[in-house]
Amino acid sequence: MQAHTPTDVIFIGGRSGVGKSSLAAEAHQMLARADVRHAVIEGDNLDQAYPEPWRAGVDLAEQNLAAMWKNYRAAGYSRLIFTNTVSVLRVRELAAALGTEVQPFTVLLTATDATAAHRLAQREVGTALKQHIDRSNAAARKLDAAPDTVLRITSDGRSVSDVAREVLARAGWLCLRKLA
Repeated sequence: MQAHTPTDVIFIGGRSGVGKSSLAAEAHQMLARADVRHAVIEGDNLDQAYPEPWRAGVDLAEQNLAAMWKNYRAAGYSRLIFTNTVSVLRVRELAAALGTEVQPFTVLLTATDATAAHRLAQREVGTALKQHIDRSNAAARKLDAAPDTVLRITSDGRSVSDVAREVLARAGWLCLRKLA
């Protein structure tokens, strides 16, 4: 009989435009090349609805995460990369949604207001650019309150590969030699 394997999760948080999705995609590629079994869930999409469910006190993101992770676990996955703007502030709730024996590693990606605004301008082609920039700036201020135990990594002036290598090595998922 196989022993129960805990869930290892890298929670990646940060303001819009900081590179969370790019980091997760690059880390996914690095892990795949190293044949490390894992899953990636973009948490910002778990409760994307209007009106926002969380405003009414509905924890739809956690419910959807629990349902998705149950399916991944049934398929044999025990490692997860999870991105969400405020995930580093909600580790307890998110870990509870993943079940028992969760071993979290938390990363807060940071970037200057100017860098985030520049990146958002490259991807936001509609009329809501100013709104996205304002929300990103507000989120950055809120995320400043993340616990000191959260690893803070700047994405300013760094390649996504460099940041992904650092995160995976610091999380203990891959050694730096394997990532070169």
